[in-house]
Amino acid sequence: MQRLLGTSPAHTDAADLAYTDPLTGLGNGRRFFDKIERLIDDRAEDPAPFAVGILDLDGFKPINDLFGRGAGDEILQQVAMRLRAAMDGQATVARVGADEFAFLYPLVFSEDAVCEKARMLIEILSAPYDVGERTARLSASAGCSLFYSGEDTTDLLVSKAETALYHAKRSGRGRVAVYTREMEEAAKRVTRIEQALRRAVSAGEVEPHFQPIVDLRGRRVIGFETLARWTDRDLGSVSPGVFIPIAEERGIIGPLSQLVLRKATEAARDWPSDMFLSFNLSPSQLVDHNTGLHILSILRRTGFDPRRLEIEITETGLMTDPASAEKIVADLRSVGIRVALDDFGTGQSSLGRLRDFHFDKLKIDRAFVASILEDRPSEHIIRAILAMCEGLGMDVVAEGIEAEAQADKLIAFGCGGGQGFLFGRPHDAETTLRFLRDSLAAPLRKAG
Repeated sequence: MQRLLGTSPAHTDAADLAYTDPLTGLGNGRRFFDKIERLIDDRAEDPAPFAVGILDLDGFKPINDLFGRGAGDEILQQVAMRLRAAMDGQATVARVGADEFAFLYPLVFSEDAVCEKARMLIEILSAPYDVGERTARLSASAGCSLFYSGEDTTDLLVSKAETALYHAKRSGRGRVAVYTREMEEAAKRVTRIEQALRRAVSAGEVEPHFQPIVDLRGRRVIGFETLARWTDRDLGSVSPGVFIPIAEERGIIGPLSQLVLRKATEAARDWPSDMFLSFNLSPSQLVDHNTGLHILSILRRTGFDPRRLEIEITETGLMTDPASAEKIVADLRSVGIRVALDDFGTGQSSLGRLRDFHFDKLKIDRAFVASILEDRPSEHIIRAILAMCEGLGMDVVAEGIEAEAQADKLIAFGCGGGQGFLFGRPHDAETTLRFLRDSLAAPLRKAG
C-alpha cells in the first residue's frame, strides 16, 4: 500500500515541483545535486570521469534595471530554452541561482572537451534576445570541474566549478575556466585578503596617498589625485591592484572609499585653497544611488569645499548603468564638484557620452602617453583628443608622464595638465604637506 501511495500522480507532481524551477521549467539546484549524486553512485566501482559546470550571465542586473524585471524574467526563459535545446540526450541543465545555470555532461571525459562544450553554450547565449520591440545582448562566463575519483563528492565538484567560475569572471566576460589546485590556493588567498581588508576598513587602517597634478608649462602643482594604500600587520603592503578589485567583488568598496575620502579631505583642508583634490569612484559606486549622498555627507563633516573636489570616473564605470551614473554625476555637479573622465581611450563608451555627461575634464590614459615618442598612431590619437576637448571646453590631463621629452611633446600639442613620476610619486598626507610647504613657491622640476 505504501508503495502504491508513493507512486500516485499527486505525489509525483509534488515531487516534480520540488525539483523544478518555476520560472524556466528547468530542474533546480536540488535536482542538479541529485543527478550528480546518482552519477557518482553509478560510477563507484569504475570512476570514469564526467564534467559539471556553472554558467553565470554577465551584466544581467543592468538589463533588469534597464528593461524591467518582467523583461529580465523573459530573457531568463529564453536562456533556459537555448540551453535545453543545446543538451544531448545524456546531459542535464538546471537553474541554480538568479542568473546562474548549471550543466552536467556524463560523457565528457577531459578538460579540453568540457571547455569546448562550455564555449559552445556561451556562444549560443550571446545571440540577441527579443524584449518586446527591442533586443538585448548578454554574455556568460563558465566554471567547470571534472569527476575523477570517489573522493570527489557532489559538494566538492560544485565548489570547484564555482571557484573556476570566479577565475573566469575575473579574467573578463565570456570566459571559460576549468578548476585547478592553483585556483583553490588563489581563492583562499583572496578570502584571507578580504577578511583582513574588512578588519582594516573597520579599524580605519587604509590611508590616502597623494600624487601631484601639474600645469605642464609652468610645472606648478595645481592639485593631487588620491590613491588608496594599505599595509596589513600580517600580509604586509598589499598592492591596490590586488585589494581594490577584491573590495569591488566582495562589496567592501563603498566603506573603503568613504574612509579614504574622509581622510583625504581632512588632509587637503591644510593645502592652499586654490588646490583641488581628485578622487576616484569605482563602477559599483556609480550604480549605488546613495553615492552622492555619502560624498556630500563626508564633505559636510570634514568642512571641505565641494568646489575643490574633483571626482574621476572611468568609461567602464560609466557604461555599467548609464542612467544611474548620469544621475550621480548631475547630483555632484549641482553642488560645484567637478567630474573628470579617467583613462580615456581604454573603455567602451561612445563619443556621444562626452556630450551627454558634460565632463569638466578628461584624463588621457597612460598607454598613449607611454608610446607618444615612438608611435605615430598614439601621437595622432592624443592630438585628436586635445582638439576634441578644446571644442567641448574641457580641461585635459595626460597621465603617466615619466620623461621630459614626453612632457615637451604634450606641451607642443597644447596639453594643459600632466601627472606622472616625472612630477612626483604618491606620498602620504604628512609628506605631501611638507612637500607643498618646501617647494610650492618654486617651479616644480622633478620630485621623488
